Amino acid sequence: MKDHRLLAPWFLDRRSEPVLRLAAAGDVEIAARPGPGDQTESLAPIHRAIADGVAGAVAAGERPVALLGDCCQTIGVLAGLQRGGLAPTLVWIDAHGDFNTWETTPSGFLGGMPLAMITGRGDQRMMTAVGLSPLADERVVLSDGRDLDPGEVDLVRASRLHHVEDLRDLAAALPPGPLYLHFDRDVIDSSEAPAFLYPVKGGPSVEATRAALAAIEATGRVVAISMTLGWDMAKDADGRTKAAVRRAFSPLASGWN
Repeated sequence: MKDHRLLAPWFLDRRSEPVLRLAAAGDVEIAARPGPGDQTESLAPIHRAIADGVAGAVAAGERPVALLGDCCQTIGVLAGLQRGGLAPTLVWIDAHGDFNTWETTPSGFLGGMPLAMITGRGDQRMMTAVGLSPLADERVVLSDGRDLDPGEVDLVRASRLHHVEDLRDLAAALPPGPLYLHFDRDVIDSSEAPAFLYPVKGGPSVEATRAALAAIEATGRVVAISMTLGWDMAKDADGRTKAAVRRAFSPLASGWN
């Protein structure tokens, strides 16, 4: 199946330079911009445009591969897949849980909430804006998630999510059926990618991450892919972080710059 590659160069309501730096010829950039309202509401045009792009790719018999500026944009990807008649298991690879709600978040950071939203928890305005039905916990696999806030720990433990803490065990633990693989670059040990915005030490190496992603892709069951990128460009003058991210996700999208 041919990949249909999409770019969404926004980190919430700000432009994301790392996404643009990894673009390649032929990639389709989402043209939408933030709209009116508070931060949650303002992202709806971007998410709707992502959903349109994903749904169009599915209708054309192509596999959506999306380079995203933040994890909230996965809501648009899922909406497009649902519209296209696909209902894959969501495989969420991230150093963080992104499982906070407004009641549990210590920081108020919207980017720490999308997986909770996707499973029907917390603020549902992003879901409603794209017409996305929540996923049952059993259809979600969280891998790594080594940096959870206290409230997230309680929510994850009380949920029915499949939490695979060691990324090396993920491929063998996947349920049968189609998969939507979401990869957040910060799962990589930050000692190998020092310019990350939200660094977390102690995770898998670049090579271990690459091997895990290759094993999942080799199942032949991945019907959609998204990757969230973001780092401090000023701290990556030597290109070390960019190179680490490119190497890690190369089994999924080797053609990106």
